Amino acid sequence: MMLGAFVCYMLVVWYGWGYWAAFAAAVAAVALFGAGLDAGILRRVLGQPQFAVVMLTIGLGAIFRSFASITWGSEIYTLPTPFSAKATRIAGVTVSHEYVAIIVGTILLCAVLYAFFTWTRVGVAMQAASQNQLAAYYMGIPVKRMFSLIWAISAGVAAIAGVLLAPVSLIDTNLGFIGLKAFAAAVLGGFGSIPGALVGGLTIGLIELWSGAYLPQGFKDVAAYVVLLLVLAVRPQGMFGTVGRKKV
Repeated sequence: MMLGAFVCYMLVVWYGWGYWAAFAAAVAAVALFGAGLDAGILRRVLGQPQFAVVMLTIGLGAIFRSFASITWGSEIYTLPTPFSAKATRIAGVTVSHEYVAIIVGTILLCAVLYAFFTWTRVGVAMQAASQNQLAAYYMGIPVKRMFSLIWAISAGVAAIAGVLLAPVSLIDTNLGFIGLKAFAAAVLGGFGSIPGALVGGLTIGLIELWSGAYLPQGFKDVAAYVVLLLVLAVRPQGMFGTVGRKKV
């Protein structure tokens, strides 16, 4: 998220690119970076416990934030967009075009990803590789290539999120921390379910909104993680998740 927003800002403000061209270039650059990251580093822990992957990515995140601080400094930047300073009144309510762009972009992105993972051979192969690497390999699926493609898609999607959020949350080295709330949304909706993640994200947003309005100050910042803990304790598979079973 952070790298995508910074790259788009750099192309638009430093080099004078158009917004949409810079948007596409930033997503492509970060997607290639994600694929290279998998091929060069993450593939070394393929088949290891998930804890190793988590710790590795946390360390990489710290390195990327330090790199961004050295490259772009610690200032807070604003990304000019075609939607900036524009709003529409609907039924007496003023709606900012920046927020409309985020909502529309999210819906379109979820629809595309759902169609990709449901109805394409590559998407189904990716799901197979994520569920059982060894079985997928025996079925002729190039697991390593699938993982690189998964990381490329994930990085590209994160870059899209960063660019869409940049006009609202501004751009700094801590922008990526907003993405941590995606874990709470994914757990609430159910891992492996794109509609569940969308519903989970909306639910987390409403919970944060109500927490900020009706609970003491500070509860809004931890509401998502409280919900995460409760869901893990009561229904670990989430609202739309399925319980995996093995027959011996």
